[in-house]
Amino acid sequence: MAKRKILFINQEISPYVPDSEMSLMGRNLPHAMQEKGHEIRTFMPKWGNINERRGQLHEVIRLSGMNLIIDDTDHPLIIKVASIQQTHVQVYFIDNDDYFSKRQMDKDELGNDYPDNGERAIFFARGVLETVKKLRWVPDIIHCQGWMSAVIPLYVKTAYHDEPSFADTRVITSLFTNSLKKDLGTNFKKCLEFRDAKAELLEPYADNFDFEELGKLAIDYSDGIIQADGKVNAALLQYAKDKHLPILDYQEDFADAYESFYQQIYPEDE
Repeated sequence: MAKRKILFINQEISPYVPDSEMSLMGRNLPHAMQEKGHEIRTFMPKWGNINERRGQLHEVIRLSGMNLIIDDTDHPLIIKVASIQQTHVQVYFIDNDDYFSKRQMDKDELGNDYPDNGERAIFFARGVLETVKKLRWVPDIIHCQGWMSAVIPLYVKTAYHDEPSFADTRVITSLFTNSLKKDLGTNFKKCLEFRDAKAELLEPYADNFDFEELGKLAIDYSDGIIQADGKVNAALLQYAKDKHLPILDYQEDFADAYESFYQQIYPEDE
């Protein structure tokens, strides 16, 4: 296929967090596409359990310093970067003391979901998109992996649709097994509103966003869907089929299949 610029927005990437289907895909997929000659950028949250010294993370001063307002509160955006030595894939980390540095991943030490996980996902999404703008890099395809990236499709197609960086970008969402136990609370919709991501666009969804509602939101604003593991929520998969979206079924040997799917979503003549 034609060489594309592919932005991978990941919830988890190995070796920075423990191995799982999602974190291994977060590492292996960008590497595979880079090896095939595509230009990539990769983002993930700077979870508090990431060892910065071992991972050799360092702050990118020119990209840091912006404040993002969520629920009427300013939250400083910090950007860090590192390279996975085995693959030479560069990873940008979205950091903030309140949302990430002082926290575990989606659950605390007792295994409970953080009550502000929704705000964390919003901060992450906006942090990624603002940083891509600063990089002056224009992705052809954005591939979202994990519920932390689930608001990206909405923002790309509404709040950021007039931005030159995203004017012709196609969005693909990978569906993974549910990791959220609780919903994101009644305040999530209010926090999600931003620019053209207006309140009326959120009316079709339940007031309490749970994993399934979040998945529906991602599907509704995506151009293609990938079944990323063998235990994907059946209701979400059916929801995507009912939308008549292009869907790639679960693939163990993923590299060629994913590249072909990218070609389907963003043909060479466009």
